[in-house]
Amino acid sequence: MRIDQVNQGITKHRRPRRLGRGPASGLGKTSGRGQDGQKSRRGYSRHPAKVGEDLPMLRRVPKRGFNNRFALTVIALNVGDLAAVFESGEEVTPQTLKSKGIVKKRFDEIKILGDGVLDKPLKITAHRFSASAKEKISAAGGTATVVQAKRTPKQRVAELAQQK
Repeated sequence: MRIDQVNQGITKHRRPRRLGRGPASGLGKTSGRGQDGQKSRRGYSRHPAKVGEDLPMLRRVPKRGFNNRFALTVIALNVGDLAAVFESGEEVTPQTLKSKGIVKKRFDEIKILGDGVLDKPLKITAHRFSASAKEKISAAGGTATVVQAKRTPKQRVAELAQQK
């Protein structure tokens, strides 16, 4: 293809299609709307959730229980998992957990649990620690530092309301 052929066949100001001008126009009689029914009428518009004769999707989905808007999203990590990823004496913070790909989802708090073996000293900074995790961290010669969450549940709900 040559540069002078790039725009060939492109019409900038195409004439509008003339609807309902007889069968010879290609879009005469029903004007492309089909034979009968709601969609063929003038001024037709339908609600996006409407599904015809079927029950709408919103009413088909089961709704059960209580959804707590104020609940925090807490991600639990085991001491053994941290020992497998981090080297001796390394700092473990929520930012390093994100950068190493251990935590991928959005969270409000991180809780360290005591499952697994910790044989190296780590400086772990998190929002919550279980009692067994604190014991294992201190036994290995590391430190467990508690950090306050960035947002309170009320602030989190306010942000969700702004997004909607």
